[in-house]
Amino acid sequence: MSLSPVEGVALAEIESGGGDARAPREKRFVGRSPGQLAWLRLRRARTAMVSGALLILFVLVALAAPLIEALYGIGPRDQFQNKLDGFGMPLGYAGGVSGDHFFGLEPGLGRDIFIRLVHGLRTSLFIAFVAAVITTVIGIVLGALAGYLGGWLDAVVNWITDLTLAMPFLIIALALTPTLTLRFYGERDAVPPAFGVGVLIAVFAIFGWTSTARLVRGQVIALREREFVEAARASGAGLGHMLFRQLLPNIWAPILVAFSLAVPQFITSEAALSFIGVGLTEETPSFGRMIYQSLDYLQTDPAFVFFPGITIFALVFAFNLFGDALRDALDPKSSR
Repeated sequence: MSLSPVEGVALAEIESGGGDARAPREKRFVGRSPGQLAWLRLRRARTAMVSGALLILFVLVALAAPLIEALYGIGPRDQFQNKLDGFGMPLGYAGGVSGDHFFGLEPGLGRDIFIRLVHGLRTSLFIAFVAAVITTVIGIVLGALAGYLGGWLDAVVNWITDLTLAMPFLIIALALTPTLTLRFYGERDAVPPAFGVGVLIAVFAIFGWTSTARLVRGQVIALREREFVEAARASGAGLGHMLFRQLLPNIWAPILVAFSLAVPQFITSEAALSFIGVGLTEETPSFGRMIYQSLDYLQTDPAFVFFPGITIFALVFAFNLFGDALRDALDPKSSR
């Protein structure tokens, strides 16, 4: 049936949606990925935002330590004996706090506490992050291989894991660190700071991979019989494709949470070992050594223990809060 020109124009407008300006348009819904949903939940958590902002501040201060030292005009090894009294105590109030020394001076040596805290923060974060990365990589590789392949490899990995967990960490660290120092350098005063940092990272790597390996192994065992894994295996996919393209992308959430909680654990472990004089040398700024040195001045100079103590407390507390918030955000069963 033929249409008149007017009817044809009207029909074309209706088909294009322009015939009625008030006609509802088609709404399109775009699905969000699990990462986007986790980010939205994380942004809604006030605890995560506050702790995350505090962690970013700590990381920026650690990365900018050389710049802060240049602007501050004082190095971590500089001594100000002229600002100490006859008993080696800082002159002034609160341990010598002033415009020149923001957190005061160390009793005895007269070193600036603020700049040593900045470098101590850099040392602790570097050791913790490197150790966390190494232990996570080792745990992922061993756990994924043991969980997917099973058999004798799974038995060997489980045996090594049980053996590592049975070893007392503190005793092994106390015995291993001085032994390596004497083996390579002899006198402790001749040990470079980098060697002490490397030894601590190696000790943490030896003992810290077990929890991640068991986590990954359990997750892989739960996924290896799923339909998508069977389909990939039937299509001839190799071992690397199965592990890194099929299995690991589905378990990245618990791995990320484990990593975020491992960093504060290594920070406190480094501080504990430095507190008892293991690992780092005297010239390397460290929270643990500063707290140990301040014990003799708790009554006469409480500011000396307050500043390093509150700094490491805030750092570890922020990491733990952010790790807990991250775990809740990555949980698909949590409220959205």
